[in-house]
Amino acid sequence: MTEAPREARDKNQPSTRERIQQIAISLFSEMGYERTSLREIAERLGVTKAALYYHFKTKEDIAASFFDSYAEDVDRICEWGEAEPRTIETRIEILRRYAEVIRTHVEVLRFQQFNLAALTRLDRGSLFRQRLLRLHSLLADEDDELLHRMRAWDALTTLYSNWITFPRTVDSDQEVREASLRIAIRLLEANEREKKEPSAG
Repeated sequence: MTEAPREARDKNQPSTRERIQQIAISLFSEMGYERTSLREIAERLGVTKAALYYHFKTKEDIAASFFDSYAEDVDRICEWGEAEPRTIETRIEILRRYAEVIRTHVEVLRFQQFNLAALTRLDRGSLFRQRLLRLHSLLADEDDELLHRMRAWDALTTLYSNWITFPRTVDSDQEVREASLRIAIRLLEANEREKKEPSAG
């Protein structure tokens, strides 16, 4: 089974590999990771298991690919941020870009939230923390006071935790996402204001 080069296909159409990932994460959310088999993924996709094997040998390979894709997107943000001045404007843009990564990978992050045992077996738990630490290093300096470093950490984690775990009533995903980003930005702005104020001591 071969696949046309990406540029030769409709750019709005996902590749077979991307379709497998989309269907797998949907089934993992619907049935649970442990209860989902490769056969069920292939059936939902409408291909044979042999065709599925061309892209992924095991269910674990599919799940691991979710996290690797997330890590690549976060690394791109960090590479951009590391080349920019360490200003409040750069830091806010890092938050905006990370919020977009979360939007893109929200199903993966939900999978992470509710399948921690599987995440441990896949050895991908440390991947998330490493990326958060790298992002955090761009939002706060090592010699910042503890309060400022903790605020920067909260700015990152609120983007994730509010969108993934905040109980929904009438609020849409977009409203929760935008509110989370506003909260995160205000945390960094509070750090910036305090650094500019004369010491109270």
